[in-house]
Amino acid sequence: MTMKKLDKNLSPVGSSVKKITTKVLQEMKAKGEKISMLTAYDYSLASLVDMAGIDVILVGDSASNVMAGHETTLPITLDQMIYHAASVIRAVKQSLVVVDLPFGSYQGNSKEALTSSIRIMKEAGAHAVKLEGGREVKESIDRILTAGIPVMGHLGLTPQSIYKFGTYAVRAREEEESERLIEDAKILEETGVFAIVVEKIPAKLAARVAQSVNVPVIGIGAGSGVDGQVLVLHDMLGINKEFSPRFLRRYADLHKVITESINAYITDVKTGDFPNEQEQY
Repeated sequence: MTMKKLDKNLSPVGSSVKKITTKVLQEMKAKGEKISMLTAYDYSLASLVDMAGIDVILVGDSASNVMAGHETTLPITLDQMIYHAASVIRAVKQSLVVVDLPFGSYQGNSKEALTSSIRIMKEAGAHAVKLEGGREVKESIDRILTAGIPVMGHLGLTPQSIYKFGTYAVRAREEEESERLIEDAKILEETGVFAIVVEKIPAKLAARVAQSVNVPVIGIGAGSGVDGQVLVLHDMLGINKEFSPRFLRRYADLHKVITESINAYITDVKTGDFPNEQEQY
């Protein structure tokens, strides 16, 4: 069997689709081109996000909240993350797909971290994994990288540690914590991560982090001085109306559109207006 020759961005020669890779993200940072990133958890929405041209899709453990209705990200399992990731991967043609390692699948056990990451890559077909923490997860990152699996870091507000901090308030306001965060970013870069998410930290600090490391820094609630932005898809589309932090910009009000559409459908069914003669065989 003859395999198609691939170009430098892993797209078949002659294809108009430019695959986003970790190398492409590094080049974007070097050129000062901002990186766009959104979450997705299922085939249908992932296909739309990918088609629209997003650079990175995060299959986030926020699926625990958005898809399953849990209060925190902690309950979602590795098997469930693999299910969501596989659904997303089947839809994607160009975006880089990063999958969160869920709570309990990597903390304090680098061998388990590697096993979890291999499962995500093999069973879901993911392109990279993401995990929360700084120097305390260095050993896990080291071990994951030995298998050739790209790793994205995550600093600042780390939702998997919510019970430790007891609040979703902005992190690293004090000098000691802010300096530690910058040190952690450098440690993550030296360890070999290809990018770092910084969540809910002061904008000036986030800009310092982005200037302190050579890998892309993606912000959420971290101001504009970073290399890119990430939001939860259901939040920015206005499907979820209960979550309204300062950093969230709603680009649509699908909550209203969907509920009005369903109400209209119910009315048409009840009155016998649907289906009409043109809508039946």
